[in-house]
Amino acid sequence: MIISALTTAVAIAAVVGVIGYRVFNRGESATGTIVNGTVFLPKGAHVDSTTISEGRIVVTLDVGGATEVRFFDLKTLQQIGQLHFATER
Repeated sequence: MIISALTTAVAIAAVVGVIGYRVFNRGESATGTIVNGTVFLPKGAHVDSTTISEGRIVVTLDVGGATEVRFFDLKTLQQIGQLHFATER
């Protein structure tokens, strides 16, 4: 009975420790961040969709009939990547 009580106590302490670690070491998350700024897109581009995830804004564009995805940093709004799509010949 003592062994099972000690095992249960260790398991409960481990769960509480993990929860405490996750609460106090969240890091800098994007939740609650207020973003103000302007991102300039190519003339004639149409925004198909946007997504915010892990400190990035992902924008899917239709530029002259071609699909393009651009990645922006959530804090600085600077473009950090670009992906073009084309058909194979």
